[in-house]
Amino acid sequence: MRLVDDPPSEGQRFLLASGLGNVEAGEDIRNMYRSDAQRIGLPDYDFWLFDSQIVVRFVFGDDGATLGVHVAEDAETVVRACQVRDAAWHYATPTTEFQQRMRPTV
Repeated sequence: MRLVDDPPSEGQRFLLASGLGNVEAGEDIRNMYRSDAQRIGLPDYDFWLFDSQIVVRFVFGDDGATLGVHVAEDAETVVRACQVRDAAWHYATPTTEFQQRMRPTV
């Protein structure tokens, strides 16, 4: 699931466009505007969830550069990440549909 600013940044537009090839290959990529994620109470940090067992939370600097990651396998962190993933997936929009409905930038 990918968060998108409104209007999308140049990098986000690139990911949306390049993600179409992944979708055509069978990947299910979904997107949500950042403001909608905030409205439904999703966390303001980026993480990856591996096999519903390992959470890798990214740490970014003020300039957006990745400073490192925190890896967690404890039950509380993993269960919370699974809940966040499920909520995000429920509200997110498949990439192709998201692009068709994307708000104009002009």
